[in-house]
Amino acid sequence: MRKISILLTFAAALVLSACGGGGGEDRVAELQESGTVNIGFANEPPYAYENSETGELEGAAIDIATAVFEEMGVENVEGHLTDWGELIPGVQAGQYDVITAAMAIQPDRCENALFAEPEMQYGEGLVVAADNPHDLHSYADIADNPDVTAALMEGTTQFEFLESEGVDSEQFMSVADIPGQLSAVQSGNADVAAATGPTLRSAYESLGSDAVEIVEDFEQPDIEGIPSFGAAAFNLEDEELRDAYNEALATLIEDGTIDEILDNSEGFTAEENRVEAGTVTAAELCEGGSEG
Repeated sequence: MRKISILLTFAAALVLSACGGGGGEDRVAELQESGTVNIGFANEPPYAYENSETGELEGAAIDIATAVFEEMGVENVEGHLTDWGELIPGVQAGQYDVITAAMAIQPDRCENALFAEPEMQYGEGLVVAADNPHDLHSYADIADNPDVTAALMEGTTQFEFLESEGVDSEQFMSVADIPGQLSAVQSGNADVAAATGPTLRSAYESLGSDAVEIVEDFEQPDIEGIPSFGAAAFNLEDEELRDAYNEALATLIEDGTIDEILDNSEGFTAEENRVEAGTVTAAELCEGGSEG
C-alpha cells in the first residue's frame, strides 16, 4: 500500500478552504495539474482510518478512492481526519475535494453532497455485553425492550433505521465514534452498539475484550436503505469532478480492480460487498429507491 499523508482538519482547514471543492468546470484539470487530491475521512475502520502504528491512511474506501484518482491522473492523496458529522459540511465548505468513508447514499444527504456511484454495499450489525443478557438479535428486539440503551455514532443512518423498527429515540445514546460505542457497552453505560456489520466486526476484533461480543446471528431488517450502498461524495458544485470520478470508477469495476481491493481489505470480500452492475444508481438512491 502506498503511504498516504494525513493532516489534521483543524490545522489544514484555512489552507484548504482557499483551494478546495466547489471550483466548477475546471476542477478536474486543477487536480491533474497539482497532482494532489485532498480527501476528508472519518476514523471508521475498516472503511477509512488512520493506522495507529504506522500513521498511514488505510481502509477499503481509501484504497478505492486512491485507485480512482490514479486512474484520473492524480497521483498524490492527502488525507484529512475529521469527525463523521463534519464530513459533508467540510466538503461543502471547500475544505476537501472529496470525502470518503463508504458513506451510505441517503436522500437527506443528497441534498447537501453530490454522491458518486456506489462502490460497495454492506449490512448492519450489533455488539452486546458478553452472553447477550438482553437476548438481542435484531433491531426489533431493541424496540421490544424499552429498558435497552443503544449507543449510536453521531450522524449515522442507524438512528433512522432503529426508529423505523420501532425503537424509541429515548433509548439512544449518541457518541462520537465507533470505539466510543463499544466502550459504552463494555462499561455498562449502554446495552448494545449498532452500526454497519464490517465496522462493528473490525472494532470488536481490535478491542479484544471478553466483556462484549458481536451478534453473529443478527437478523437484517427489511427496511429501505438496507443494504447500504457506500460512495464517495463531492461539493454540490463539482458535477464535472464527480462525473470524471464515476467514469474512472466504472473502468476499475470493469477491469476487476475494485473486486481486488475488496478482497484484500480487512472485513470485506468482493462476493459480499461488490455492487453488481445495473443493480442501483446514486440517482435512484437519492430518490429513496433501491432493490436492497
